[in-house]
Formats: sequence, C-alpha cells, structure tokens
Amino acid sequence: MISQIRVINMNYTNMYQALRKILDKDEQIDYAMSGKTAAHIERWSALYEDKAPWLDSETESSGLAASVAGEIARLTVLELKSEVSGSAKASYIDKVYQKVIKNLRTQVEYANAKGSLIFKPYVTSKGISIQYIQADNFFPLEFDTETITKCAFLDQFRRDNEIYSRIEIHTLRDGLLNIRNRAFVSRTEGLIGTEIPVNSVLKWSELAQEITFSGTDKLPFGYFKIPLGNNEDSKSPLGTSVFSRAAKHIKEADKRYSQINWEYESKESAVHIAQSLLGTNQSTGEPVYPAGKKRLYRTVEYNTGATDKPFMDTFSPEIRDESYFNGWNHLARMIEFDCNLAYGTISDPNNTDKTAEEIKASKQRSYSFVQSCQTALQHALEDLVDAISFWCDIYHLCPSGTYQVSFDWDDSIVTDVESERQSDRQDVAMGAMPLWEYRAKWYGETEEQAKAAVQRPEDTVIE
Repeated sequence: MISQIRVINMNYTNMYQALRKILDKDEQIDYAMSGKTAAHIERWSALYEDKAPWLDSETESSGLAASVAGEIARLTVLELKSEVSGSAKASYIDKVYQKVIKNLRTQVEYANAKGSLIFKPYVTSKGISIQYIQADNFFPLEFDTETITKCAFLDQFRRDNEIYSRIEIHTLRDGLLNIRNRAFVSRTEGLIGTEIPVNSVLKWSELAQEITFSGTDKLPFGYFKIPLGNNEDSKSPLGTSVFSRAAKHIKEADKRYSQINWEYESKESAVHIAQSLLGTNQSTGEPVYPAGKKRLYRTVEYNTGATDKPFMDTFSPEIRDESYFNGWNHLARMIEFDCNLAYGTISDPNNTDKTAEEIKASKQRSYSFVQSCQTALQHALEDLVDAISFWCDIYHLCPSGTYQVSFDWDDSIVTDVESERQSDRQDVAMGAMPLWEYRAKWYGETEEQAKAAVQRPEDTVIE
C-alpha cells in the first residue's frame, strides 16, 4: 500500500542535509538539489508566511508575498473546467479528480509561493486519495531534463520523546518504478536518527521495504513547477517562487509600510494634561481620564519656572502621508514588474505615472505569464490522472478502460479581449472579415442568425 506523507515542524535545509547523510551511505545519486536550492525554498516559504528575516518590532509585514502568490493563483485557475471522461474507469478517476479541481486555487497559491507542488495519489482502504505536498516537504533528487526520475518524501510523527521518520524513495529507471521505504527513530530534533525495520512501527507495518512495478514511464504523481528561471541558481531544475525576483523590493516595501503605520500612530492627536488636573483611582493609583478617553489624554508633569507652562496643551501635527504613499506606490509598481503582474494589481490603479503603452505592455506580460502557468499546471494534472490510473490498475480499484482529460481555461484572463475585438473591427472595416463572422464571434450567434442579422440595415453598426 502507498500511504500519506506527513512532516512535523522541521527546518527544510536541515531536513535535506540529514537526508543526504543517510542516502550517501548506500545510494548513488546525482543530486539535482543543493543546500543553496533548499535555502531558497526555505526563504520563499518564510516570506509567504510573514516570517521574513528582516521583520522585527519596528518592521512589520505588508503581506505582499502572499498577495502576489494568491493573485496569480486566482488568475491561473479562474473558471477552469476540467474532467476525466470516456469509460467506467474514467468516471471512477473523475470522482477523485474533481476533489482536486475544487481545492486547486489554494494549492496553486502554495506552489506559486514556494516554486512547486506535487499532487501525489495514495491508496487507502476506501480507494484513492490525493495529497498535496508543498516544495518544502519533498526532495527532487534526479531529473531527466524536465522530468523527476528520483524523488524522496519524508514521513514523520512524534510519539512521547521519540521522532519516527520514514524516507520513501521513488526511482524510475529502465521502465521500472522502484519504491523503497526506510524507517528511523531519533530523540533529537533535526536528526533522522538510527535505522529500524519499517514493519517494526505499527503505523507502517503494512508497507513493503522495497517493491518494483512495471507499466509506467514516469513517477506516479503530478509535479507542478512554476515556469520561471532561477536567477540566483541558474543550474537548478526546480521551480521558482513567483515573487523570487521581488524579494529586495518586498523588503523595502515592508519598511515603507511600517513607516506609514508609524506616521499615523505617532501623529495621532492628543491632549497633554497635568496629572494634577485628573482624579486618581484609589485601588490602582492610575489617573482617571475624562469620559474614559485614556487614548486621547497623555499625562505630564509641568514644572513652574520663570515662565509658567499651561496645564493643558494640544498635540496635533500634520501627517506626511502623501510622500510616504508615493514611495509605497513606486515600490508596488516595481514588485508588479518583478512578479509579472499588470500595473494597478497591487499598486494604485489611478496613478498616472505610467503611459498607456506601458500599462498595455504590463497587461500583456501578465497574460503571457498566466498562460505559461496554466500550461505547466495542465501538464501536472494530466500526470496526476495518469498516476491515479496507474494505482487503480495495480490494486484493481475499478474496471479497465480508456480515459481522456479535457481542460477549458477562461480565455479572458490570458487574452487581451478588447485588443482582439478592436483588431476584428478593423478587419471588418477593410473587408478582411465578413460582418456576419464578427457577429457570430462576439454576439454568440449561430452562422445562420448572424447572416440573417446583417441583412437588416439597423443591425449593421459594429459595437
């Protein structure tokens, strides 16, 4: 049986180094990953989870990393329709697959943030279930160009003072799929520990230590990799976070965001009042403020001298918000460019610093990137369906049969609709496109309806 993978809270880089120490003893591996790659994934995860290293008591997160990952996920899967059809087997697969489609937006956001995600089927007593394994919970070890040929998953749980770890290694070689399970126990965080028999742990007692399957030309999971180059590690075949190139600008934006918040807080109106003018709470010794407005009043002690100070003074300086917001908006524009987002997605859409051509170019850049993400996601989902089919055949979970996977993406997200419509209008005007064809395309009419409509003079105006 193939089981679900769970990982307890553990530093990803430490996990990778511990894994290598184990595998290097008796595995010949041409590692696709490096410590540098693991550190990048760990950093992207920290940014997404508002745990960036520059955040402290004075600098708070603006949440931009999560916003970018979420917005690109929204654009990628908006109104996606996909199903598996063609036979009784296809119907069985589709029931599992539709649960994936239902949860897709959230999982794509995690992939966007961390660079990749694996859709991994596993077999239970009730059939097939799908696990979504984020980039900081699996280890691609070897690649054949763009395809993973060796991958390790770490399954962990804690019992009393002991941490049990299971390394599940999938290897594809010469048309054969080999799956090995190795178990370890440790009392120290960050260490995998001493190897023990897999079946000595009740949770893993039904798992084979090693098993080999034929009948597949790829590892049985879907690997969704963000289609971006890694400008910090160009030799890495792994995916890259959608905001990887914006990290420095996100850091500056967090500082600017914190400055704006401090500007409002520090310039909050207040009344400085002599403590002698206030009553005192006998039980606490604290001043009693008028009408309970503690936030408005600040107690001070005035010393009399050559010139007496007033007992009350109003503090209400001007707020320098405009200059701060201009700086914030400029950084937001730079982050939009870094992350392939159209101007105005996270920055002020009413800002007129950019020309119409620059805005148009930014939209086209966004359309192109989203389309690339959709293509990569489609390949991963197709591989997932093949993996589900593979396990169905191995464990005889449904009748045999053929299947097809269909995808219907929302074209309005990846196509500049207004530009396309304007181009069609020009084609009609110069006679390169029949008016009835224009109507059929843009009005949703059949060919017969469109041809009949253009015969009426009042319907010849192009809108």
